[in-house]
Amino acid sequence: MEGPPRTGSAFLLAQLGAHAARRFTERIAELDLKPPQTGLLRVIARRPGESQQTLAAELGTPPTRLVALVDGLEQRGLIERRRNPQDRRLYAVFLSAAGKKLMRSLAEVGTAHEDDLMSALSTEERATLFDLLSRVAEKQGLAPGVHPGYRGS
Repeated sequence: MEGPPRTGSAFLLAQLGAHAARRFTERIAELDLKPPQTGLLRVIARRPGESQQTLAAELGTPPTRLVALVDGLEQRGLIERRRNPQDRRLYAVFLSAAGKKLMRSLAEVGTAHEDDLMSALSTEERATLFDLLSRVAEKQGLAPGVHPGYRGS
């Protein structure tokens, strides 16, 4: 066989993943956000009222790192910590009104990002790709909606 070896699907996934992550980071910077903050906001929006411990476990990030993220978002007025009525030692975390508004902007950025990245595909092809990648991710034990970059951070 002449020429360079053909790359595989795993390489293409890594190449596209790195490109997508870089472009998404650029897009959310316009909202004054970084990827870890965005991920945490998304989890809080999906599961309001969870404890910081639960959030850290779901994201797979050390609790001390999560506390720093929560502190920063709370200082910006995007989230609120409230005492958990079932266990006063724990704080429940919620989006504030400003956080909910930011999430609407983030959803718009996410849609534009998805549309730009998938512009070469038809609607049907996008659905097929999503289904295939979801199966691969599930087989690899990846948590839906949680970026693996949190693990070990």
